[in-house]
Amino acid sequence: MSEDNHPYIKYPRYHPDMPNGAEATTEAFYQHMNQRRTVRHYSPEPVSRAIIENCIKTAGTAPSGAHQQPWHFCAISNPQAKQTIRQAAEKEEQEFYATKASPEWLKALDPLGTDTNKQFIETAPWVIAIFAKKYGIDENGNKVKHYYFNESVGLATGMLITALHNIGLSTLTHTPSPMGFLNQLCNRPKNEKPYMLLIVGYPEDQCQVPDIKRLDLNKISNFIE
Repeated sequence: MSEDNHPYIKYPRYHPDMPNGAEATTEAFYQHMNQRRTVRHYSPEPVSRAIIENCIKTAGTAPSGAHQQPWHFCAISNPQAKQTIRQAAEKEEQEFYATKASPEWLKALDPLGTDTNKQFIETAPWVIAIFAKKYGIDENGNKVKHYYFNESVGLATGMLITALHNIGLSTLTHTPSPMGFLNQLCNRPKNEKPYMLLIVGYPEDQCQVPDIKRLDLNKISNFIE
């Protein structure tokens, strides 16, 4: 099946190695992912660039609207750059907690231990600034409309978090608002909107996380058979 200038290739059925069968494999993967937690206390233990590159490549396999792949990942390990990000993020967070957040919002955040101190940005070995391309630019400098770019970048970000957790790395999603300072810091063009900061590294030895519970299956799904 093909159309002019749009070739198709045969898609072979994928057969992953599942010695214990598909049901046991999916249960084991669920149990593995259920150990994932948002971490705010990181070890400075280094993480190789190759690991980050492979996880970003995995994120790049996500589906996207019209296959436009409207994402960009700027992986930052430079201490000075991380310090600059922390200073800018804390400035925005101080205003958020002081004037922007409603009492209800602050109450919801309280059990999670969040505050204006973002030391993890400097301590963790990597910070990944994720950008959403609002539109593209063709070879003639014309704008190209991007479809569902926010949804597409959200899918890629989820796959990135999964890939990082899969090899034992912890993450924290951080969205200081506004985040326009990231365009200049990361040398990104104006058609790219800062989407999220992802803090990446190993948890410190004495790291503690909130004792949260996930909703049961019957609370998040239903089946029509």
